[in-house]
Amino acid sequence: MPSKRYKKALALVDTQKLYPLNEAVALLGKLPRAKFSESIDIAFRLGVDPKQSDQMVRGTVPLPHGSGKVVRVVVFAKPGAAAEAARAAGAEHVGFDDLIKKCVEGWSDFDIAIATPEAMTEVRKLGKVLGPRGLMPNPKTGTVTDDTGKAVKEVKAGRVEFKIDKAGNVHVAIGKIAFTAQQVDENARAVIEAVFKSRPSSAKGIFVLSVTLSLTMSPGLRLDLREFVNA
Repeated sequence: MPSKRYKKALALVDTQKLYPLNEAVALLGKLPRAKFSESIDIAFRLGVDPKQSDQMVRGTVPLPHGSGKVVRVVVFAKPGAAAEAARAAGAEHVGFDDLIKKCVEGWSDFDIAIATPEAMTEVRKLGKVLGPRGLMPNPKTGTVTDDTGKAVKEVKAGRVEFKIDKAGNVHVAIGKIAFTAQQVDENARAVIEAVFKSRPSSAKGIFVLSVTLSLTMSPGLRLDLREFVNA
């Protein structure tokens, strides 16, 4: 049963309209607020078959203004320069055998996992534990690297990952309701452009079928994509 607040928000939204990005962002700021700090999310429906390995869509993008989230980072690295660099950059947890053992036992109190290539020989064994939670380090997303200091700084500054799900959708949190309209616009624009650029070479027809902008507890605003398609 929709709440009174949701119904009020729905009354302000034209569900048949395709909103230019700047209009959608402005309208989000006018919708009734929930009692907590809502996230601003962007969702893509893509015209690819996620069951085909050559049509996977995945990548990372730095948000110009960060995501508004405190990102907890774990780094798998043997004692040495890479481990020290990760600690200096602000990683919450740095270790090797001890961290692997904790993860095997079910611990996953972190948002991003980074590993050195050397550490991956053992971290790969955590695939069944970290994989389902989307926490497995991956070279394609810059989370398997010897430059752990740089990687930690980037994810804490607002570099986010996007990945297609089984239904052919991509969801990315791009900020908080407290962000200014300009911050939301620029973050959304960065993600939209990154997803368009990630089109697989094997994809045919229309790649991005629709994009929706919303708050955690609000109706979605469908975006007019013409400015991005033309670009």
